[in-house]
Amino acid sequence: MAEKRVALVTGAGRGIGATIALTLAKENTDIAVVDYAPAESAAETLAAIEGAGVTVRYYSCDVSDFSATKAVVDQVVKDFGKIDILVNNAGVTADNLLMRMSEAEWDRVLSINLKGCFNMIKHVTPYMMRRRYGRIVSISSVVGLMGNAGQANYAASKAGIIGLTKSVAKEYGPRNITANAVAPGFIKTAMTDALTDEQKKAMYKLIPLGALGETEDIANAVKFLVSDDARYVTGVVLKVDGGMYI
Repeated sequence: MAEKRVALVTGAGRGIGATIALTLAKENTDIAVVDYAPAESAAETLAAIEGAGVTVRYYSCDVSDFSATKAVVDQVVKDFGKIDILVNNAGVTADNLLMRMSEAEWDRVLSINLKGCFNMIKHVTPYMMRRRYGRIVSISSVVGLMGNAGQANYAASKAGIIGLTKSVAKEYGPRNITANAVAPGFIKTAMTDALTDEQKKAMYKLIPLGALGETEDIANAVKFLVSDDARYVTGVVLKVDGGMYI
């Protein structure tokens, strides 16, 4: 029987991160859920993961805080004994046209989305290196590849994740640690549910497959990239966007 893995997933209290965590749990992977929100807000997610028959623990953390992320990583290793998989999913938006964007809006998005990835990778990789095994997947966005008006901060953070991923893949490959990115397009979430029918129709015209993606589509891409089937895949940006950016 294959050795049980341990995955640390950031921003896993709800949304895409929760689906990623649950999908990995169904693959017999113990889960460390890291999220900024109170544990109570993730109760449904934690119950679902427990229902998959694996061990799950919740850790409250602001991923933009260098010291706090180190403390959480050290605690996860203490609780689980190791970290095999790191999924950097935590992210925020603060959309605005560049001419109106405040320094605070820029700093917050870059700190959480990009610095948060750096912080987690920085603190997790020493443990992975000792065991000569690791799988790192960071959630980018097609916006990081194509840009988007009104999202200069978000696009910059997601483009930065791609550069970070490629550099990590080169630095840590010799220690059998892979690093890849997943770039979602428009995914069905509470945010897209709130759009008007007219807005949705305009969005569909940009997507060759003519539909929004599901959170499961992103989770399945992550599941592949952390699996043994992807052992020879590193430094890749896997677009999951229905053909939106070709």
